[in-house]
Amino acid sequence: MPQPGETSRPQTAIEDSFWDLLVETLQGLEESVRGQFLRQFFRTVAQIDLSESKSNEYWELILQRRRELGDTLGKRVSLKTAMVDVLASMNFLRVPILMEYDEFKKLQINAATDALTGLYNRRLFDEYCDKELNRAKRHNQNLAVVILDLHKLKEINDRHGHLQGDQILQLAATTLRKTLRASDFAFRIGGDEFALLLPQADPEQANTLCRRVRAQFESEIAPLKMSVSATLDFGVAVHPLDGETKSELMGLADKKLYELKHAGTAANAGARVISLESHVPREATTAAPPAASARSPKSALAQPSTGAATAPSPQPHRDQRKWERVSLAGTKAHAILTDLGQRTARVIDLSYGGVALLLEKQEDVPEQFNAVLHVPILPPVRVILRKTYTRQLDNGQVRLGCSFVS
Repeated sequence: MPQPGETSRPQTAIEDSFWDLLVETLQGLEESVRGQFLRQFFRTVAQIDLSESKSNEYWELILQRRRELGDTLGKRVSLKTAMVDVLASMNFLRVPILMEYDEFKKLQINAATDALTGLYNRRLFDEYCDKELNRAKRHNQNLAVVILDLHKLKEINDRHGHLQGDQILQLAATTLRKTLRASDFAFRIGGDEFALLLPQADPEQANTLCRRVRAQFESEIAPLKMSVSATLDFGVAVHPLDGETKSELMGLADKKLYELKHAGTAANAGARVISLESHVPREATTAAPPAASARSPKSALAQPSTGAATAPSPQPHRDQRKWERVSLAGTKAHAILTDLGQRTARVIDLSYGGVALLLEKQEDVPEQFNAVLHVPILPPVRVILRKTYTRQLDNGQVRLGCSFVS
Protein backbone atom coordinates (compact mmCIF):
# COMPACT_ATOMS: atom_id res chain seq x y z
CA MET A 1 0.00 0.00 0.00
CA PRO A 2 1.42 3.45 -0.88
CA GLN A 3 2.55 5.45 2.13
CA PRO A 4 1.53 9.11 2.62
CA GLY A 5 3.57 11.30 0.32
CA GLU A 6 4.50 8.55 -2.12
CA THR A 7 1.99 9.71 -4.74
CA SER A 8 3.96 12.89 -5.30
CA ARG A 9 7.21 11.16 -6.22
CA PRO A 10 6.31 10.08 -9.78
CA GLN A 11 4.91 13.54 -10.46
CA THR A 12 8.15 15.15 -9.21
CA ALA A 13 10.21 12.89 -11.48
CA ILE A 14 8.00 13.80 -14.46
CA GLU A 15 8.33 17.53 -13.68
CA ASP A 16 12.11 17.28 -13.37
CA SER A 17 12.30 15.47 -16.70
CA PHE A 18 10.20 18.19 -18.30
CA TRP A 19 12.48 20.97 -17.00
CA ASP A 20 15.61 19.08 -18.08
CA LEU A 21 14.13 18.60 -21.55
CA LEU A 22 13.29 22.32 -21.69
CA VAL A 23 16.88 23.29 -20.83
CA GLU A 24 18.32 20.90 -23.40
CA THR A 25 15.93 22.09 -26.12
CA LEU A 26 16.58 25.79 -25.52
CA GLN A 27 20.35 25.27 -25.68
CA GLY A 28 20.00 24.17 -29.30
CA LEU A 29 18.02 27.22 -30.42
CA GLU A 30 19.37 30.44 -31.87
CA GLU A 31 19.45 33.34 -29.43
CA SER A 32 16.65 35.27 -31.13
CA VAL A 33 14.36 32.22 -31.30
CA ARG A 34 15.18 31.31 -27.70
CA GLY A 35 14.39 34.88 -26.65
CA GLN A 36 10.98 34.76 -28.34
CA PHE A 37 10.11 31.50 -26.62
CA LEU A 38 11.35 32.63 -23.17
CA ARG A 39 9.47 35.91 -23.40
CA GLN A 40 6.21 34.00 -23.85
CA PHE A 41 7.31 31.46 -21.21
CA PHE A 42 7.88 34.08 -18.49
CA ARG A 43 4.65 35.83 -19.43
CA THR A 44 2.72 32.55 -18.97
CA VAL A 45 4.26 31.11 -15.79
CA ALA A 46 5.00 34.34 -13.85
CA GLN A 47 2.88 37.00 -15.56
CA ILE A 48 5.86 39.26 -16.28
CA ASP A 49 6.56 40.92 -19.60
CA LEU A 50 10.25 41.05 -20.55
CA SER A 51 12.07 41.88 -23.73
CA GLU A 52 13.66 39.03 -25.68
CA SER A 53 17.17 40.05 -24.60
CA LYS A 54 16.09 40.31 -20.93
CA SER A 55 14.38 36.94 -21.17
CA ASN A 56 17.64 35.36 -22.36
CA GLU A 57 19.57 37.19 -19.63
CA TYR A 58 17.28 36.01 -16.82
CA TRP A 59 17.31 32.47 -18.17
CA GLU A 60 21.10 32.38 -17.89
CA LEU A 61 20.82 33.74 -14.32
CA ILE A 62 18.40 30.95 -13.47
CA LEU A 63 20.76 28.28 -14.82
CA GLN A 64 23.66 29.83 -12.89
CA ARG A 65 21.59 30.01 -9.69
CA ARG A 66 20.66 26.36 -10.08
CA ARG A 67 24.34 25.41 -10.13
CA GLU A 68 25.11 27.61 -7.09
CA LEU A 69 22.28 26.16 -5.02
CA GLY A 70 23.34 22.65 -5.93
CA ASP A 71 26.92 23.35 -4.80
CA THR A 72 25.70 24.97 -1.54
CA LEU A 73 23.26 22.22 -0.58
CA GLY A 74 25.36 19.36 -1.91
CA LYS A 75 22.47 17.90 -3.89
CA ARG A 76 20.58 18.38 -7.14
CA VAL A 77 18.22 21.39 -7.21
CA SER A 78 15.29 21.57 -9.60
CA LEU A 79 15.15 24.28 -12.25
CA LYS A 80 11.81 25.60 -10.97
CA THR A 81 13.37 26.15 -7.54
CA ALA A 82 16.16 28.24 -9.03
CA MET A 83 13.61 30.10 -11.16
CA VAL A 84 11.51 31.07 -8.14
CA ASP A 85 14.65 32.20 -6.28
CA VAL A 86 15.85 34.47 -9.12
CA LEU A 87 12.46 35.97 -9.97
CA ALA A 88 11.57 36.52 -6.31
CA SER A 89 14.88 38.25 -5.62
CA MET A 90 14.11 40.69 -8.45
CA ASN A 91 10.56 41.32 -7.21
CA PHE A 92 9.12 39.87 -10.43
CA LEU A 93 7.31 36.95 -8.88
CA ARG A 94 3.87 38.28 -8.06
CA VAL A 95 2.03 34.97 -8.58
CA PRO A 96 4.12 32.13 -7.05
CA ILE A 97 2.68 29.23 -9.04
CA LEU A 98 5.94 27.44 -9.86
CA MET A 99 6.35 25.49 -6.61
CA GLU A 100 4.89 24.86 -3.17
CA TYR A 101 5.53 27.63 -0.67
CA ASP A 102 6.72 25.18 2.02
CA GLU A 103 9.28 23.73 -0.39
CA PHE A 104 10.64 27.16 -1.23
CA LYS A 105 10.72 28.20 2.44
CA LYS A 106 12.65 25.06 3.34
CA LEU A 107 15.19 25.88 0.64
CA GLN A 108 15.65 29.40 1.99
CA ILE A 109 16.19 28.09 5.53
CA ASN A 110 18.70 25.44 4.42
CA ALA A 111 20.69 27.98 2.43
CA ALA A 112 20.82 30.50 5.29
CA THR A 113 21.40 28.38 8.39
CA ASP A 114 24.08 26.14 9.83
CA ALA A 115 22.83 22.54 9.79
CA LEU A 116 24.38 21.52 13.15
CA THR A 117 23.46 24.47 15.36
CA GLY A 118 20.49 25.99 13.55
CA LEU A 119 22.11 29.44 13.75
CA TYR A 120 22.49 31.70 10.72
CA ASN A 121 25.57 30.93 8.63
CA ARG A 122 28.54 33.02 7.45
CA ARG A 123 26.83 34.10 4.22
CA LEU A 124 23.93 35.58 6.14
CA PHE A 125 26.30 37.19 8.65
CA ASP A 126 27.99 39.16 5.87
CA GLU A 127 24.61 40.24 4.54
CA TYR A 128 23.13 41.22 7.92
CA CYS A 129 26.31 42.96 9.07
CA ASP A 130 26.25 45.25 6.05
CA LYS A 131 22.55 45.94 6.53
CA GLU A 132 22.77 46.64 10.28
CA LEU A 133 25.88 48.78 9.84
CA ASN A 134 24.10 50.92 7.24
CA ARG A 135 21.13 51.23 9.59
CA ALA A 136 23.39 52.27 12.49
CA LYS A 137 25.06 54.94 10.35
CA ARG A 138 21.75 56.24 9.07
CA HIS A 139 20.28 56.65 12.56
CA ASN A 140 23.57 57.56 14.30
CA GLN A 141 23.40 54.51 16.58
CA ASN A 142 25.83 51.99 18.02
CA LEU A 143 26.32 48.52 16.57
CA ALA A 144 28.43 46.00 18.48
CA VAL A 145 30.15 43.27 16.46
CA VAL A 146 31.25 40.29 18.57
CA ILE A 147 33.39 37.31 17.61
CA LEU A 148 33.25 34.29 19.92
CA ASP A 149 35.58 31.33 19.92
CA LEU A 150 34.78 27.96 21.50
CA HIS A 151 38.07 27.47 23.29
CA LYS A 152 39.53 23.92 23.36
CA LEU A 153 37.00 22.41 20.95
CA LYS A 154 39.79 20.48 19.18
CA GLU A 155 40.91 18.98 22.49
CA ILE A 156 37.33 17.91 23.22
CA ASN A 157 37.08 16.27 19.78
CA ASP A 158 40.41 14.49 20.27
CA ARG A 159 39.69 13.30 23.81
CA HIS A 160 35.92 12.75 23.86
CA GLY A 161 35.06 12.31 20.19
CA HIS A 162 33.37 14.47 17.58
CA LEU A 163 29.87 13.61 18.79
CA GLN A 164 30.72 15.25 22.11
CA GLY A 165 32.23 18.18 20.23
CA ASP A 166 29.03 18.56 18.21
CA GLN A 167 27.01 18.54 21.44
CA ILE A 168 29.20 21.33 22.83
CA LEU A 169 28.61 23.40 19.69
CA GLN A 170 24.87 22.85 20.00
CA LEU A 171 24.94 23.88 23.67
CA ALA A 172 26.80 27.05 22.68
CA ALA A 173 24.04 27.84 20.17
CA THR A 174 21.36 27.11 22.79
CA THR A 175 23.10 29.45 25.22
CA LEU A 176 23.11 32.24 22.64
CA ARG A 177 19.39 31.82 21.96
CA LYS A 178 18.59 31.91 25.69
CA THR A 179 20.78 34.90 26.51
CA LEU A 180 20.53 37.33 23.58
CA ARG A 181 17.95 40.08 23.28
CA ALA A 182 15.16 39.83 20.74
CA SER A 183 16.90 42.46 18.58
CA ASP A 184 20.26 40.62 18.50
CA PHE A 185 21.54 38.20 15.84
CA ALA A 186 23.71 35.10 16.32
CA PHE A 187 25.69 33.29 13.60
CA ARG A 188 28.06 30.35 13.28
CA ILE A 189 30.78 31.63 10.98
CA GLY A 190 33.36 28.83 11.26
CA GLY A 191 34.13 25.48 12.84
CA ASP A 192 34.53 26.83 16.39
CA GLU A 193 33.67 30.48 15.74
CA PHE A 194 30.44 32.38 16.30
CA ALA A 195 29.53 36.02 15.66
CA LEU A 196 26.95 38.35 17.18
CA LEU A 197 25.40 41.58 15.95
CA LEU A 198 24.09 43.70 18.83
CA PRO A 199 22.21 46.79 17.57
CA GLN A 200 22.27 49.88 19.82
CA ALA A 201 24.71 48.28 22.27
CA ASP A 202 27.57 50.32 23.73
CA PRO A 203 30.90 48.69 24.76
CA GLU A 204 29.83 48.16 28.39
CA GLN A 205 26.51 46.57 27.42
CA ALA A 206 28.16 44.34 24.81
CA ASN A 207 30.88 43.12 27.19
CA THR A 208 28.34 42.52 29.97
CA LEU A 209 26.21 40.45 27.61
CA CYS A 210 29.25 38.44 26.49
CA ARG A 211 30.24 37.72 30.09
CA ARG A 212 26.68 36.55 30.74
CA VAL A 213 26.84 34.27 27.68
CA ARG A 214 30.16 32.89 28.86
CA ALA A 215 28.88 32.15 32.38
CA GLN A 216 25.64 30.61 31.09
CA PHE A 217 27.56 28.38 28.67
CA GLU A 218 29.85 27.10 31.42
CA SER A 219 26.74 26.31 33.46
CA GLU A 220 25.22 24.43 30.50
CA ILE A 221 28.24 22.15 30.00
CA ALA A 222 29.02 21.56 33.69
CA PRO A 223 26.76 18.45 33.93
CA LEU A 224 28.82 16.78 31.17
CA LYS A 225 31.82 16.59 33.57
CA MET A 226 34.39 16.60 30.78
CA SER A 227 38.11 16.37 31.47
CA VAL A 228 38.64 19.38 29.16
CA SER A 229 37.33 22.74 30.33
CA ALA A 230 35.62 24.44 27.38
CA THR A 231 34.73 28.12 27.40
CA LEU A 232 33.64 30.91 25.06
CA ASP A 233 36.25 33.62 24.51
CA PHE A 234 35.05 36.82 22.91
CA GLY A 235 36.20 40.04 21.28
CA VAL A 236 34.01 43.14 20.96
CA ALA A 237 34.17 46.12 18.60
CA VAL A 238 31.53 48.87 18.50
CA HIS A 239 30.56 51.24 15.70
CA PRO A 240 31.31 54.16 15.55
CA LEU A 241 33.83 54.15 18.42
CA ASP A 242 36.05 51.41 16.98
CA GLY A 243 35.52 51.77 13.25
CA GLU A 244 33.21 52.69 10.39
CA THR A 245 33.51 49.61 8.17
CA LYS A 246 32.80 45.93 8.62
CA SER A 247 36.44 45.01 8.02
CA GLU A 248 37.64 47.46 10.69
CA LEU A 249 35.17 46.18 13.26
CA MET A 250 35.83 42.52 12.44
CA GLY A 251 39.58 43.07 12.59
CA LEU A 252 39.47 44.77 16.00
CA ALA A 253 37.02 42.23 17.45
CA ASP A 254 39.29 39.41 16.25
CA LYS A 255 42.33 41.11 17.78
CA LYS A 256 40.57 41.54 21.14
CA LEU A 257 39.45 37.92 21.03
CA TYR A 258 43.01 36.66 20.73
CA GLU A 259 44.23 39.07 23.40
CA LEU A 260 41.62 37.61 25.73
CA LYS A 261 42.51 34.06 24.69
CA HIS A 262 46.20 34.73 25.40
CA ALA A 263 45.43 36.31 28.76
CA GLY A 264 42.96 33.55 29.58
CA THR A 265 45.65 30.90 29.16
CA ALA A 266 47.68 32.56 31.89
CA ALA A 267 44.70 33.30 34.09
CA ASN A 268 43.34 29.75 33.86
CA ALA A 269 46.64 28.43 35.17
CA GLY A 270 46.00 30.47 38.31
CA ALA A 271 42.23 30.08 38.42
CA ARG A 272 42.26 30.01 42.19
CA VAL A 273 42.98 33.75 42.14
CA ILE A 274 39.47 34.52 40.80
CA SER A 275 37.97 34.98 44.27
CA LEU A 276 40.86 36.66 46.02
CA GLU A 277 38.75 38.53 48.55
CA SER A 278 36.80 35.53 49.77
CA HIS A 279 39.35 32.74 49.33
CA VAL A 280 42.72 34.09 50.44
CA PRO A 281 44.08 31.36 52.75
CA ARG A 282 44.67 32.04 56.42
CA GLU A 283 48.44 31.69 55.93
CA ALA A 284 48.41 34.61 53.44
CA THR A 285 47.34 37.09 56.12
CA THR A 286 50.94 37.27 57.31
CA ALA A 287 53.78 38.98 55.52
CA ALA A 288 55.09 35.64 54.24
CA PRO A 289 53.83 32.02 54.30
CA PRO A 290 55.11 29.93 57.25
CA ALA A 291 56.88 27.60 54.87
CA ALA A 292 58.92 30.54 53.59
CA SER A 293 59.85 32.03 56.95
CA ALA A 294 63.45 30.83 56.68
CA ARG A 295 63.92 32.44 53.28
CA SER A 296 64.91 35.96 52.41
CA PRO A 297 62.08 38.31 51.26
CA LYS A 298 63.42 38.18 47.70
CA SER A 299 62.43 34.53 47.40
CA ALA A 300 58.78 35.19 48.23
CA LEU A 301 58.16 35.63 44.50
CA ALA A 302 60.16 34.25 41.59
CA GLN A 303 62.57 36.24 39.48
CA PRO A 304 60.95 39.04 37.43
CA SER A 305 59.59 38.03 34.06
CA THR A 306 60.09 41.50 32.54
CA GLY A 307 62.93 43.96 32.77
CA ALA A 308 66.63 43.24 33.32
CA ALA A 309 67.18 42.67 37.02
CA THR A 310 70.50 42.74 38.83
CA ALA A 311 71.22 39.06 39.29
CA PRO A 312 70.89 38.17 43.00
CA SER A 313 72.79 35.34 44.61
CA PRO A 314 71.12 31.95 44.22
CA GLN A 315 68.29 31.49 46.69
CA PRO A 316 68.13 28.18 48.57
CA HIS A 317 65.02 26.00 48.38
CA ARG A 318 63.51 27.89 45.42
CA ASP A 319 61.71 24.67 44.46
CA GLN A 320 59.74 24.89 47.73
CA ARG A 321 57.70 27.89 46.53
CA LYS A 322 54.24 27.58 48.11
CA TRP A 323 52.18 28.95 45.18
CA GLU A 324 52.92 28.86 41.47
CA ARG A 325 53.29 32.24 39.80
CA VAL A 326 51.22 33.14 36.72
CA SER A 327 53.05 35.51 34.38
CA LEU A 328 50.94 38.40 33.08
CA ALA A 329 53.70 39.97 31.01
CA GLY A 330 52.40 41.27 27.70
CA THR A 331 48.83 41.73 28.95
CA LYS A 332 47.06 44.89 30.09
CA ALA A 333 46.93 43.73 33.71
CA HIS A 334 47.44 46.63 36.12
CA ALA A 335 46.74 47.77 39.66
CA ILE A 336 45.34 51.09 40.90
CA LEU A 337 47.19 52.00 44.12
CA THR A 338 44.39 53.81 45.92
CA ASP A 339 46.58 54.85 48.88
CA LEU A 340 49.15 56.42 46.56
CA GLY A 341 47.02 59.01 44.78
CA GLN A 342 45.38 56.51 42.41
CA ARG A 343 48.79 55.77 40.88
CA THR A 344 48.86 52.91 38.35
CA ALA A 345 51.36 50.03 38.35
CA ARG A 346 51.66 47.15 35.92
CA VAL A 347 50.95 43.65 37.23
CA ILE A 348 53.90 41.45 36.24
CA ASP A 349 52.75 38.19 37.74
CA LEU A 350 50.21 36.81 40.14
CA SER A 351 49.93 33.88 42.52
CA TYR A 352 47.47 32.64 45.10
CA GLY A 353 49.56 34.26 47.81
CA GLY A 354 50.59 37.54 46.28
CA VAL A 355 51.34 39.79 43.33
CA ALA A 356 54.38 41.45 41.73
CA LEU A 357 54.01 45.05 40.54
CA LEU A 358 56.20 47.11 38.24
CA LEU A 359 56.71 50.78 39.16
CA GLU A 360 58.22 53.26 36.72
CA LYS A 361 60.57 54.64 39.41
CA GLN A 362 61.56 54.23 43.03
CA GLU A 363 58.76 55.44 45.29
CA ASP A 364 58.06 55.54 48.99
CA VAL A 365 55.50 52.74 49.30
CA PRO A 366 54.04 52.00 52.76
CA GLU A 367 54.40 48.55 54.27
CA GLN A 368 50.69 47.94 53.79
CA PHE A 369 48.36 49.62 51.28
CA ASN A 370 45.08 49.24 49.37
CA ALA A 371 44.84 48.50 45.63
CA VAL A 372 42.38 47.46 42.94
CA LEU A 373 43.63 44.72 40.60
CA HIS A 374 42.52 44.74 36.95
CA VAL A 375 43.38 41.37 35.41
CA PRO A 376 42.10 40.17 31.98
CA ILE A 377 38.84 38.13 32.07
CA LEU A 378 38.40 38.80 35.81
CA PRO A 379 36.30 41.55 37.39
CA PRO A 380 38.22 44.29 39.26
CA VAL A 381 39.28 43.00 42.70
CA ARG A 382 39.89 45.26 45.72
CA VAL A 383 42.74 43.92 47.87
CA ILE A 384 45.04 44.88 50.75
CA LEU A 385 48.71 44.32 49.93
CA ARG A 386 51.72 44.03 52.21
CA LYS A 387 55.12 44.89 50.76
CA THR A 388 57.53 41.94 50.94
CA TYR A 389 60.44 43.21 48.87
CA THR A 390 61.59 45.96 46.48
CA ARG A 391 64.03 45.29 43.64
CA GLN A 392 65.67 47.95 41.46
CA LEU A 393 65.93 46.95 37.78
CA ASP A 394 68.65 48.03 35.37
CA ASN A 395 66.22 50.13 33.30
CA GLY A 396 65.31 52.28 36.30
CA GLN A 397 62.02 50.56 36.98
CA VAL A 398 61.24 48.93 40.31
CA ARG A 399 59.75 45.49 40.93
CA LEU A 400 57.58 45.46 44.04
CA GLY A 401 56.64 42.10 45.57
CA CYS A 402 53.51 42.01 47.73
CA SER A 403 51.51 39.43 49.65
CA PHE A 404 47.74 39.48 50.09
CA VAL A 405 46.27 40.49 53.42
CA SER A 406 42.65 39.54 54.12
